[in-house]
Amino acid sequence: MTVSENHAGHMHGTGESTGQPGWTTAATMLQDAAPITVPEGASAMTVHVEWEPGDPGTPPHRHSGPAFGYVIEGAVRFEIEGEPERVIEAGGTFWEPGGDLIHYQDGNALDDARTEFVVVMMCAPGQPMLTLVDEAELAERAHLRAPRPTA
Repeated sequence: MTVSENHAGHMHGTGESTGQPGWTTAATMLQDAAPITVPEGASAMTVHVEWEPGDPGTPPHRHSGPAFGYVIEGAVRFEIEGEPERVIEAGGTFWEPGGDLIHYQDGNALDDARTEFVVVMMCAPGQPMLTLVDEAELAERAHLRAPRPTA
């Protein structure tokens, strides 16, 4: 549906051993997200997030445009509406389309270590980058949430 962890291609290294210029082999594709819709006139924000051990992260919320993230250290517990909760470890990526979709979790999945990630978010003009979802809406949309883990 919306989340991709596609490690589509590796173009890594200095190029010295292949005879190629370094710039042609220095990048590694971490994520290829499609399809995306960026609101016309959107702005982009890059945010570095650091969660202490066990921090549950931001309460349920939504973003006005798509968001793309990379986990630097630790592990993020990630859950968006309609998809099962999952843990994304350091070096992993995530994305969400934004808009009406509820982002349930983005907290630290580790109880004994910090977690850091960087996220680039597109913000629709005249709308906040992040809006918390109230209890009434969570109850109204509960049928759209994936089943919760049993363990």
